[in-house]
Amino acid sequence: LKMSWFWLYLPLHLLVEAYLCHSIKAPTSSSQQSFKTDLFNFYHSLILADGKETTVHLLKDIPKRYYFVLEEGRALAPFTITVTPCDVPIEWSVLVHKASASFLGKAAQGDHDTQDGSKSQKASSMVSTIFNYKGNSVETYMGMSSHSALYMLEFLSTERDTHITVYLTTDTTSGHLYPELPMDPRIDVIGTGHTTVTLTWKHSPSVLQHRENIQYCLLVNEKHNYKSLCAAETAIRSSGMKLPPALALSLSPYLLEPQQVMILSNSELSIINRASSGEVRQICMGTKNTYTVPNLRPSTQYYFDIFVVNLLTNASAAYTGTFARTLDEPEPKVTELKDGKVIQVVLDGKKQKSYSLQYQAKHKKIQFTFQLCRGQVRVHITKNGKTVASENISGLRYFSLKGKLLDTYLVQVRSTEETNSSVKVQVSPHFHKPLFPLLPESLKIKSFSKLRTCNSVTIAWLGTQEESKYCVYKKKIEEDQIWLELQNADRCSGPESRQKSEKVLCKYFYDINLQRAVTTETIKGLDAGTLYLFDVYLFGSSGIPVRYHSKVVKTRKKC
Repeated sequence: LKMSWFWLYLPLHLLVEAYLCHSIKAPTSSSQQSFKTDLFNFYHSLILADGKETTVHLLKDIPKRYYFVLEEGRALAPFTITVTPCDVPIEWSVLVHKASASFLGKAAQGDHDTQDGSKSQKASSMVSTIFNYKGNSVETYMGMSSHSALYMLEFLSTERDTHITVYLTTDTTSGHLYPELPMDPRIDVIGTGHTTVTLTWKHSPSVLQHRENIQYCLLVNEKHNYKSLCAAETAIRSSGMKLPPALALSLSPYLLEPQQVMILSNSELSIINRASSGEVRQICMGTKNTYTVPNLRPSTQYYFDIFVVNLLTNASAAYTGTFARTLDEPEPKVTELKDGKVIQVVLDGKKQKSYSLQYQAKHKKIQFTFQLCRGQVRVHITKNGKTVASENISGLRYFSLKGKLLDTYLVQVRSTEETNSSVKVQVSPHFHKPLFPLLPESLKIKSFSKLRTCNSVTIAWLGTQEESKYCVYKKKIEEDQIWLELQNADRCSGPESRQKSEKVLCKYFYDINLQRAVTTETIKGLDAGTLYLFDVYLFGSSGIPVRYHSKVVKTRKKC
């Protein structure tokens, strides 16, 4: 069998048989060398499937070739080839080998004379490049195929090993594998805020025709736009994250990796991938073509890509990406702190999460006092622009600082959760009489289970070495109210917020020996089998109270 281009029209198993036959009947060294060359080309040249997306892996600087032919007897017909680079730019070409129908007929009949051999050599030289592209964009070639022409696709990556997808179809009557893009595939930015960007885009014709099988998915990142979903997947994986197939955009129930967070709300799927290189979000929003991206950072440039995805095939088409910068974070209002004056800062966890206070030192030694009233708060203190303290506040916290006269201190109070938070702040010279009373080691209230009766409970709490006033309050509470009552308790509020009927008693006590600075109290006149919430308030010389941690105790049902 003399090798000629017609063998590419044969099924693969016949090609292999032809090579084996050639190896037996061609013992000469030159023929063997020719055979080895043809065999190498064969294994590096594959028949491209019609109507199916093929993934092609490319090695750096090694070209890879694919061929395609029409079915026997098919007349002139249009065809399209779509190539999607998934990483670096590649170069690809469409080459055509033109041969006469009479030659192909003779070749297929097995005519091996010398004249046909020369025809084969002449035919093999009739190769021309009809299309060439270099880049990383999704590119489609449309042409007209004939049964008397053989096409070859050649792919080359010169930067590094990579992979691409190739889709060939000669059937233009059925639906498209890839969703269609509108005539204007741009994404418009119609609004920007401090933490949001609103996008809109024109509908894909595929959405209007096959709404149940098509959806839009948005990719958000801080590095650059992606020209295909395939390229986005590759980039995210190379950053150290593992992804489910097709970025889980088809809503398939793939398990997420530890670096991923999935959020499903209002029929929208959001997948957040976190890596050292930044955060990448994928959001699928069905068929609506306007979307406001939430929870962005102020003063940050983001890149947005919209993909229209076929849920049945996972094939996708990319709109032209865009970018936008969120607005700068507004400068927080700065409140002046004055010596000895107490300011209560209330923070809305959803709207205003931070508050700034400024103080110009009139003394070398000063003391900041923070009393957490509700929620969770973090305090950050700078002196002349340099950080001197930063921590989460729990209960009562003092910061004693030393500096120079007229040093400028900036205090930033920030809520660490989305619920409302509040904190009291005071600054005073270090030698001033403290605003808040001296506190014991613990502000916990203890109850004694063995001393409980049907109409009384006994509680105890720690005192200090300083004589102070302690007031006890109680109120009935239902079991389903316990968590809410403890969660929403304002630890800065004093007895003035309580009803007079809730007051049990007030007493003074102290002990020089801290080991004995403990007091107990038995509260009588309670109802059997009832839950009670007990509070103790400590008053210092300034009159500002500190509330102990509330304690819930239930009286015995039977005695």
